[in-house]
Amino acid sequence: ISEKEPGSLYALDGNPTSDACADIIAQLEGAEGGTLLTSSGMAAVSLVLLTFLKSGDHLVCQFPIYSRAIKFIEDILLANNVEVSWVDSNEPVETFEKAIKSNTKMVYVESPCNPKMSVQDFSLFGELTRRHPKLLVVVDGTFASAYLQQPLKYGLHISIHSCSKYMGGHSDIIAGCVSFANEELMRKARWHLTLLGSALSASDASLLHRSLKTLPVRMEKHSINAMHVAKFLAQHSKVKAVYYPGLESHPHYKIAKSEMKSFSGMISFEVIGGKEAGIKLVESVRLISLAVSLGGTGSLIEHPASMTNAGPLMSEEGRKKGGITDSLIRLSVGLEDIDDLISDLSQALEQL
Repeated sequence: ISEKEPGSLYALDGNPTSDACADIIAQLEGAEGGTLLTSSGMAAVSLVLLTFLKSGDHLVCQFPIYSRAIKFIEDILLANNVEVSWVDSNEPVETFEKAIKSNTKMVYVESPCNPKMSVQDFSLFGELTRRHPKLLVVVDGTFASAYLQQPLKYGLHISIHSCSKYMGGHSDIIAGCVSFANEELMRKARWHLTLLGSALSASDASLLHRSLKTLPVRMEKHSINAMHVAKFLAQHSKVKAVYYPGLESHPHYKIAKSEMKSFSGMISFEVIGGKEAGIKLVESVRLISLAVSLGGTGSLIEHPASMTNAGPLMSEEGRKKGGITDSLIRLSVGLEDIDDLISDLSQALEQL
């Protein structure tokens, strides 16, 4: 009460468990401003967008990104007079810069991108921030985790993760985090986090803290397994395209190799036979679970056009714009024995 010692008056303002967990993530991220824990990944996304954008501002945003983040922008930001320009995820940084206007306050990207696995060049975005010092650059790095990449070290401002995914890693918590390049950004967002009531509970923070202890080991194993699976899929006669940044055939392979420790466990691929074949495949796996989400110990597979990117989250026009075809499959490669995973995918593909 006398303010002679640090502490929190109310749990929404922070607690020792959450603070300890946030400190670990801040160290992983190289976040000089610190890290805030939120009650979900979408709470992290909405916190950043609501804190740093107001009526009359302009946002330059990659397309596609997480489908619920797209809907938040379309249904909430646009309704509150925030202008948005969408830039295809495969476009270079120069295209994002061309979209900047006098009222642009933020560039928002996702890397690797959900679900097509495009990768952004953090070094070039760092140069962009130096040319436009009043501009905030925000990265959602959920598909990589804070172990595999640290965008703030390149001069970017804010890093977001859904900690329900790789950071939590056990499919037993819903959480998010936001890390900041400086204290000024952190202070502004912390106050809004309190007002929005979306801080992470101490019990969930304790589970996240547990998970961070094994994050490096898990991410390396996810990456090793995913590389084996990607190579298997790339040579299969019933697969027409594989999107994995660890393959040299990926258009952003060199970028990913330069800024990621390894290539994570997320793969997208297209099967021959369109929507019918795609649905047949995901319904034919036995070891791998048919489910949304990602980043847990168990492998998950889904059909984006019918699940994560289906209406009302994304229209057919939006899917076409984002390159999300009816034959696209998203696979979160888990920690199972690699021979078992490939055997399961092989038997499912043979049914097409």
